[in-house]
Amino acid sequence: MDIDLEYENTVKFLFSQLPMFQRDGASAYKKDLTNTVKLCQFLGHPEHQFKSVHVAGTNGKGSSSHYLAAIMQKAGYKTGLYTSPHLKSFTERIKINGVEITKEAVVEFVDLIKPLIEEIQPSFFEITVAMCFHYFAKEQVDIAIIEVGMGGRLDSTNVIIPEVALITNISNDHQQWLGNDIKTIAGEKAGIIKEHIPTVISERQTEIEDVFIERSRELNSDLYFAEDDVQIGVDDGLVISTNNMEIKVHNVQEAAYQQRNLKGVIKAVGVLRGRGFDVDDDAIVAGVEEAFTITGLKGRWQKLGSKPAKYCDVGHNEAGLKYVVNQINNYQYDKLHIVIGVVNDKELTSVMQLLPMEAQYYFCQADIPRALPAAKLQQVASEYDLIGYCIPNVNKAIEVAENNATENDFIFIGGSNFVVAEIEGL
Repeated sequence: MDIDLEYENTVKFLFSQLPMFQRDGASAYKKDLTNTVKLCQFLGHPEHQFKSVHVAGTNGKGSSSHYLAAIMQKAGYKTGLYTSPHLKSFTERIKINGVEITKEAVVEFVDLIKPLIEEIQPSFFEITVAMCFHYFAKEQVDIAIIEVGMGGRLDSTNVIIPEVALITNISNDHQQWLGNDIKTIAGEKAGIIKEHIPTVISERQTEIEDVFIERSRELNSDLYFAEDDVQIGVDDGLVISTNNMEIKVHNVQEAAYQQRNLKGVIKAVGVLRGRGFDVDDDAIVAGVEEAFTITGLKGRWQKLGSKPAKYCDVGHNEAGLKYVVNQINNYQYDKLHIVIGVVNDKELTSVMQLLPMEAQYYFCQADIPRALPAAKLQQVASEYDLIGYCIPNVNKAIEVAENNATENDFIFIGGSNFVVAEIEGL
């Protein structure tokens, strides 16, 4: 059989036979590690056969993971990268040195574990995590950057013993699974802290820092708040300094947007240096400057066009959309056009209150079961004086926005990973 067809059938099997959180929501969320442990046992515990960095957080964990992977690759290490969800292709989730897992490897892995799939009925995410562990062990990576899917404590990735744990910004998101207040959510993220394993916190948030301090004390984990040790200034680029390093990086993709993430990344690299990894300053500069090219990251304040300026971003919760609105405010334009869609389990009040009233809106919905109907989103938005068109199809909504915009206008597309994923040509 043709490998492309085999691959398509395999991915179709994964999507249709197994619960998938991104598509199905609550029914796919497994609140324990039982299946992950069984999968790892079946595979001979690949999760312990390579060194790793574990990255959790509400916002910034994807960008931070890609920065770390780029830096370690530039330092000469064979670097695995596991992230989720994918935007265009399933293979985006698992990469080595920026190259996606092969279709053959996906097919072979699913064939290998099909008997266990039938026995324990794991979720889509549990399968993909096991696949990444198996692939990285088989390919003998020097280090793997493993991004948490959701939460931390009960996330399927939380069976690794990393060299360092990195926790980025925490804010309210997925409350129905992680808790109704930010301290409870922080407690779930702190679940990736391991005994005697150092932990880096990207951003000091006074209301929750004690959660990390107490957890790390219980587990004798050295705890570092990155902003205590890493300073970033803007001077024709970014000047990044620590006690024993000062570097300057240029051409950072939307520098202001990434500064908080970069503090955590730089501190985590410093910890890795202390644990025997040879990462020179040049590798850090090159990794930061070329991160998204090296790793293929998409959808993080990504420029799609000029005249009119057109950007997309996957930020979808209160903190993420604050970053987006701040970014938009850095530009000059005549009129703002926002193409937006959200998922149906999103808490909308905080999101709606952030969005600018002067914008022209184009309410759409991604082609997944979890998408909030565009008409419902339009109705809720109108209660906050956010006015616009109801155009369910994402690309049709973008087309109408482009037709309405002049060359001095600004178009933003976002509200959900799944809206960004459907942008043609991304």
